[in-house]
Amino acid sequence: MINFRRSTAVLTGLLAATALTGPAPALADEETPAEPPKVELVLDVSGSMRANDIDGRSRIAVAQQAFNEVVDALPEQTQLGIRVLGATYKGKDKKQGCLDTQQIVPVGPVDRVQAKAAVATLRPTGFTPVGLALREAAKDLGTGSTARRIVLITDGEDTCAPPDPCEVARELAAQGTKLVVDTLGLAPDEKVRRQLLCIAAATGGTYTAAQSADELTGRIKQLVDRARDTYTATPTVVAGRSACDGAPLLGPGVYRDREGFSEHRWYRVPVRPGQELRASVSVALDRPVNRDHGVLLRATATDGRELVRGVDAGSGRTDVVSAGLRWSATEDPADGADPTPQASTGTIAATTVCLVVSNSFAPRPGTRATPGMPVELMIDVVASSPAPAAPDLGRGWVLLVLLTLAGLLTGLLAGLLTRWWVATWREN
Repeated sequence: MINFRRSTAVLTGLLAATALTGPAPALADEETPAEPPKVELVLDVSGSMRANDIDGRSRIAVAQQAFNEVVDALPEQTQLGIRVLGATYKGKDKKQGCLDTQQIVPVGPVDRVQAKAAVATLRPTGFTPVGLALREAAKDLGTGSTARRIVLITDGEDTCAPPDPCEVARELAAQGTKLVVDTLGLAPDEKVRRQLLCIAAATGGTYTAAQSADELTGRIKQLVDRARDTYTATPTVVAGRSACDGAPLLGPGVYRDREGFSEHRWYRVPVRPGQELRASVSVALDRPVNRDHGVLLRATATDGRELVRGVDAGSGRTDVVSAGLRWSATEDPADGADPTPQASTGTIAATTVCLVVSNSFAPRPGTRATPGMPVELMIDVVASSPAPAAPDLGRGWVLLVLLTLAGLLTGLLAGLLTRWWVATWREN
């Protein structure tokens, strides 16, 4: 989802973990990777890609154009690979045709001329072994400390199961390979949509139906950019609750969750006096929703009193809706947050702030409500930076004396000016 200065969050996570009292919060992955983001595009080149139903052009022609534009716009630090399925076997032997997947561009720094030439020669040919292609793409990307991303572009469901592509996605997620699969559907077919949504949901990815060349190109670019934006930290998977009580306790870091339509999800963050909580949330629009929608992020006390309400943090992107907030703890416990028990070492006790992520999304007719929308939550706790204090006029009797003197001086000055004006008016 979206870069929120995660390197700062990781550093402060190390410091805050030793200072917070109370229950140990969950911390996001604190390992700083030295490797670049890695993405593999997996393109369906089966026979159905010949259909001429996207802007009057064939599906394969639109996909090739999108690939060319994405390769031209690829960020320098991103390593890209391209794998195809159903691209070479022209026979009718299903057993052999279901082994038809090849990597035509290895994952690494991209030779743009070579990549575009390899894509240009593709012609729709055979079967659709999606499950096998996903398994092989995961091998192409390898393992490491950062998330890998597969972008699957297909117009049809797998015709070769087993392996079932949804089961393959669950298998990859269970292996802890930090692999995210985003899916793009080129045909308005409900069965295909369910399969692609299942693949994406299993790995924390997104599903999008692309019905035009511009939609396909734009969406692939967004996904490649998202890989670049998020590779410095792999979000930790958490599950928010329907109330603050019992919600997961989080430390500084980046977290991933899913939220249903018009749902409220709660999380808890310990914040000590003298510290400032900074939180941002982004919700990916991975399916059609009604136009009037929004995301709200709030910080509340454990008794439900609202401490601060977040503001819109839109980045101009149409596939992500974001919001953010800041809140500073004080030495005065009357600020509403619930203090955790003070440690026996004398460390100043932390207070527990409840974060609430709410949305006003409504699905369009025919849109599935499950699983929930992908949510990415960034939390940071830093030293507070209060605004400069106003001049102190004192309290109690001192303030009363100051106000009395100011009133007397004002009255005296007004009287002198009035007397002078009257005297001057009479002389004239």
